[in-house]
Amino acid sequence: MVRKALLVTEVRSNQTDHSEVSVALILRAAAFAAERHRDQRRKGSAAAPYINHPLALANLLAECGVEDPTVLAAALLHDTVEDTETTPEELVQTFGSEVAAIVVEVTDDKSLPKAERKRMQIEHAAHLSDQAKLVKLADNICNLRDLSQSPPDWPLERKREYFDWAKAVVEQLRGTNARLEAMFTAAYARRP
Repeated sequence: MVRKALLVTEVRSNQTDHSEVSVALILRAAAFAAERHRDQRRKGSAAAPYINHPLALANLLAECGVEDPTVLAAALLHDTVEDTETTPEELVQTFGSEVAAIVVEVTDDKSLPKAERKRMQIEHAAHLSDQAKLVKLADNICNLRDLSQSPPDWPLERKREYFDWAKAVVEQLRGTNARLEAMFTAAYARRP
């Protein structure tokens, strides 16, 4: 009986340590993303601080039951390599190879023309890791919501093309998370 009590105490202790490490990782990722995106604004009419976007992704994932701190940290960092001076190596050093790998999976190669990058996202979406698929789904949901709620000054046709492109990407991610997929369908229903 004493041995069982010690084992339970040890398991609880390890869970607490794991939880504290998880919270620390997520908070470090949020602070890092806020620092890297500090001078950026979203394209929408509200020109919201850019950090609102990765925070929305992480929040959406958490609301849908995603508890993996690696995925939540990657969601917070998902645009740092693509849109700031952050390197994948820096993410490996700061957050570990697992987080960095997810971020790299969802990062566009900015050396390619935009149309090619968009085509490659559709083509590669089905081959992403499960964790990267979650981030990609949340990113597309948040982008469509932002386009609906605070649209940039784009012509109607460009907005429609963006919605349709996002749908083509998400079609390759089906089977990843039913709640996120339903949220995407609802966001897509607001297509202009």
